[in-house]
Amino acid sequence: MRISFDLDDTLICYREGVPREPRLSWLRRLFVGDVPLRLGARALMQDLADRGCELWIYTTSNRDPKSLRRWFQYHGVLVAGVINQEIHDRRLRRTPRDRPPSKNPRAFGIDLHVDDSDGVRIEGEEYGFSVVVVSPHDKDWAAKVLQAVAERQGVD
Repeated sequence: MRISFDLDDTLICYREGVPREPRLSWLRRLFVGDVPLRLGARALMQDLADRGCELWIYTTSNRDPKSLRRWFQYHGVLVAGVINQEIHDRRLRRTPRDRPPSKNPRAFGIDLHVDDSDGVRIEGEEYGFSVVVVSPHDKDWAAKVLQAVAERQGVD
């Protein structure tokens, strides 16, 4: 199963009061910056990988895919692929008039997308892709993702 995660307010949380993973060492931060990874993200993603899931990042930002992969690797998570706004547009906007959804994980072979946006969930209903919405302040967000994965895999 291929699963993608949004970044801002899903895995990267700047909001006050959202628990965070420990910071990377100062040396590693020199190479990838210092952004706050949401507490539980590392364990969740490692658990999903152990279950045979392929992990992807799908963001509407223009962050560099190589830098993102390195940042996750420094956190102990291997990411198979990154889709940023440029890659999304290249695949889904064939002409300047095209107005694809903000994200379309199905177009990249992704089975389940994790996002904080109800708008993306609505687009999923309209365009036929699966989304689990998690709030930045939801303490049980990882369990919610694991439940959605289990339902998609037919496991209770």
